[in-house]
Amino acid sequence: MSALDDARALFTHVTGRDPEGIWSAPGRVNLIGEHTDYNEGFVLPFAIPHRTFAAAQLRDDDRIRVASTFAEAPVEVGIDDLDRLFPTATGVEPAVPEWSAYALGVAWALRLAVTGAPARGVDIAIASDVPVGAGLSSSAAIEGAVASALNELWNLDADAVTLAQVGRRAENEAVGAPTGIMDQMASMLGRPDAATFIDCLTLETRSVPTGFTAEGLEVLVMDTRVKHAHSTGGYRERREACERGAALLGIPSLRHAGVDDLPRAAELMDDVTFRRVRHVITENQRVLDTVRTLTESGPRAIGDLLVASHASMRDDFEISVPELDLAVETALSQGAVGARMTGGGFGGAAIALVPQEDVGKIADAVTKAFPDAGFAAPHVFTVHPSDGPRRDA
Repeated sequence: MSALDDARALFTHVTGRDPEGIWSAPGRVNLIGEHTDYNEGFVLPFAIPHRTFAAAQLRDDDRIRVASTFAEAPVEVGIDDLDRLFPTATGVEPAVPEWSAYALGVAWALRLAVTGAPARGVDIAIASDVPVGAGLSSSAAIEGAVASALNELWNLDADAVTLAQVGRRAENEAVGAPTGIMDQMASMLGRPDAATFIDCLTLETRSVPTGFTAEGLEVLVMDTRVKHAHSTGGYRERREACERGAALLGIPSLRHAGVDDLPRAAELMDDVTFRRVRHVITENQRVLDTVRTLTESGPRAIGDLLVASHASMRDDFEISVPELDLAVETALSQGAVGARMTGGGFGGAAIALVPQEDVGKIADAVTKAFPDAGFAAPHVFTVHPSDGPRRDA
């Protein structure tokens, strides 16, 4: 069965009735721009075909019940309990099981964001085909699907950016993960055959045609199956280093620094802080360069920018792992136009931009390289820029 069918079946199993509707939102791949979003910088992600589905129906009381194919039992709370449960401090375990905090956190944040949201209960059943822990933003897909369902069921008429902000608040304050807004914006604003350029300071966005299809290119995702968790220490330490670097430069965020500021930064900072800052500043520039290059020269010209991004994450930000490096190196050696890790790091997936005729060869080479190096087999598949949230049934 599909994830849509799984969501419908779970809803019926839990409630004994059919859902009023089924809504979905996609995961995302970040083409370039890693750890720049919470530094108020630039990112260039796109939505992928893999989606999370939320089957939902209003209740006659003020209870919210969420169920997931990833959990053994539903979680049920009263709407009035949400303010007690959330917010948590960033990095603090939520008061409900973490999987349910994504959905319940959206309900809590949506009621805060939209005046007049009704205290009307709802049943929600969630299923997904977005790989979890792969850096493809399975969490934002949950948030987007639940927010879309509640937006319609509660007749709120909130726009896509508002729903993205709701998802971010849920992840930051209900789940306790210190992420930026890129994932939610990418999921909510997805368009076929285009990436979404996002200015994370102003939240201005622009759809940027990728040209992948016309140029005969595919995006190969190489999921290392090394699991990561954004609410754990490594991600938080990188964010704190960025904030420390900005303070030393006397600016609100690293968005306000450019490549010309790096010599001064080197004088002010210890080596680790400087390298974290250097990654963010140069990555912001690479995003701008990628947008310009896609527009002026096409997708086959962005390979070096992707490779430089990976090197910066590996050496300056130190968020890669041997499995990610192996995936990138193998893809490049077999003819990929460019490759880089994608997502928060410490595991997850890498992507490679590859000619269509070489997809099989490169996928096979990566799949073989992992056991040869003593690693567990990766999950390798292609994605393409796809639609944002929708109602499916």
